[in-house]
Amino acid sequence: MIVDVHTHTPSHRDRVPDAEQVVNTAWRPDRAVKASTTWADHDAAQREAAVDVSLVFNIATRTAGGAGVVVDLARVNDSTADFVRQDPGRRIGFCSVDPEHPGVMDELERSRVELGLRGIKLGPNYQDFEPLGPDAKRVYAYAQQHGWPILFHQGTSPIRSAPLRYAHPIVMDEIAIAFPELRIVMAHLGHPWQIDTIAVIRKHPHVYADVSAGFYRPWSFWSAMRLAAEWNVLPKLLLGSDFPVATPAETIAGLRAVNAPIAGTGMPRVPEDAMEAIIERDALALLGLTP
Repeated sequence: MIVDVHTHTPSHRDRVPDAEQVVNTAWRPDRAVKASTTWADHDAAQREAAVDVSLVFNIATRTAGGAGVVVDLARVNDSTADFVRQDPGRRIGFCSVDPEHPGVMDELERSRVELGLRGIKLGPNYQDFEPLGPDAKRVYAYAQQHGWPILFHQGTSPIRSAPLRYAHPIVMDEIAIAFPELRIVMAHLGHPWQIDTIAVIRKHPHVYADVSAGFYRPWSFWSAMRLAAEWNVLPKLLLGSDFPVATPAETIAGLRAVNAPIAGTGMPRVPEDAMEAIIERDALALLGLTP
């Protein structure tokens, strides 16, 4: 089974109007990314790589004005639920909430009971909340109680207003200590702090990392995977594409080409069979999800 644990809900159900086309040039170094996507775009990318199940989510970011302006949580999660219902055998939806929103607990319950969503996506740096604060811990406690995994954005961002401290991998250590049964996925292997991510996932049995956003920086990707091999945490890595920033087919090809930067040298290789194991890993079982 191939599971893509990191995909974003398409911005549009059908055709993207010309006026709503968004292209981002900062997300990856090798090419621009079409950020406006349709349901068909997501489906085509997953089918190209023979992905069996993809985890899908939005992110509940605040509008201009910061803490004084609240996001419409229902709109954020309804769009994910609608998309998942269109093909529930191949998609599992996660909700996203702002832990400091006054209706956060009601929205978590609605997402679970009414919408059938099955996990949470959080990006403390993008959402501008303290990941070790009491509001966030209420969300973690709810997730642990109901067996919901949480996928956290981890690592750097080109967005100037997103605090790096909120997305540093070492923060996950304290969250995992406080919530030992909570299943956590640390996105992007915490780049560029991959060694800190490795230290955290090695320590905590229910904490994993996905490999999204790595392959298009080939040297740091090889280095991170080599460190993961040396620290024996390759079995804690999950396939994730970060669609639409990359496709699962690109990500799988990148895993298979991980040793390209050291070709012709005597430097130690990353085990190729371990890369195939990441591609085929049953992430649903590890995260307590069923298809």
